[in-house]
Parts: sequence; structure tokens; C-alpha cells
Amino acid sequence: MIDSLEYNSERIDLIIPEYGRHIQKMVNQAVECENKSERNNMAKAIIGVMGNLNPHLRDVADFQHKLWDQLFIMSEFKLDVDSPFPKPEKELLEEKPEKLNYPQNYPKYRFYGNNIKKMIDIAVSWDQGELKDKLIYVIANHMKKCFLTWNKDTVDDKVIFDHIFELSDGKIKLDRDSKPLTDSKDLIIMSNKRFTKSPKKGKKSYRNYKRK
Repeated sequence: MIDSLEYNSERIDLIIPEYGRHIQKMVNQAVECENKSERNNMAKAIIGVMGNLNPHLRDVADFQHKLWDQLFIMSEFKLDVDSPFPKPEKELLEEKPEKLNYPQNYPKYRFYGNNIKKMIDIAVSWDQGELKDKLIYVIANHMKKCFLTWNKDTVDDKVIFDHIFELSDGKIKLDRDSKPLTDSKDLIIMSNKRFTKSPKKGKKSYRNYKRK
């Protein structure tokens, strides 16, 4: 009896492991069946079993299409049955996807991130007016907050003004006569509040509790 035991490591690898070996055996049996009418019935039965694994999607048209595609894939495209959907092309599935082009941006001031540069470019493209001035002020404040995240001490507004001037290619010029940015201490407090969890309702906080 021990000699007849069969380990998965000695078996053929499953094409779609999620369906298990029994489903794969059913597919192989359908492929070997010589009667096309019986093959069609067997294929429909297999699709029904596969659909039972996801009963909430069983009757959805797109999901049915997916099941039939997977059935052909598990048969290594050898199954000859009448499918309600076009049979997938083996060459198309085996084709390697195109390489994704990841953005290769290496900003000089990495602590600002790439989005700041995009925001500055958008602000430059706007017409002069109150709305543009407010946007620039918001961007400058956000830059200051990012700078403080990198260097949690303090930063002079002139440093932020110089950086936004440089990042905008000299198209946004702020100086000490401009509206002052939010104080560094206030920005640090705002950042700390964002990441500090408040105690849930109904639960007491014992952080400041003193034993009597």
C-alpha cells in the first residue's frame, strides 16, 4: 500500500493550480473522449463545477467567458468543443507583455516629490490673477511642510521662495515682501495631528492618568 502512494512532487504540474487536480483530470478525460456530443456535455459539466467555486459570479457573462478560456488553457488548447465564446489564441496568450515605461524622474529636491513639480508647472500655465496667487501660496506652504518633514526643525521662507523660483525656471518669483507662509511650528503641529490617533468613543485614555 505504501508503495502505491503518489506524491504531488512526482505528478505533472497543474496548469491552473487554483482548480485542483480533480478538475484537471476531468479536463484531460474530456480531451480523450472521441464523441464530440459527449465532449460538449462534459465541457458544460466541467464549467458548472468550475463556476461553483465562485457561485456569486457563476451566471455573469464576462465570468462565463473567463471560465471557458480557462478550460481551453487547462486542455492546452486540445479540447474540441462548441464554445459559446471565441476560442482563445495560444500564441496571443504566450506573447510576452511589453515592458512598462516607469517614470525616471530624479528631482534635485527629492523631499518635495514629483507632484510638487507638476503642481508648479500647472500654476505657471495659469493666467495672472487672484486664483493663481492662492494656488502658488498653497504650493509654497506644502513645500515648506515637505521640507520640515525632511528636516524637522525650522526653515526660512526665503529658502522655499528660492526653491520655487528654481523649480519654476524663474517664472514664479516670491520674496520677503510676499505674504508670509505658515509658521514652521504650526505646520509641524498639523503634521503631528494628522498621524496621531484619537481614542475611540467609549474608551478612556489613561495617558495622563496619575496613580493616587
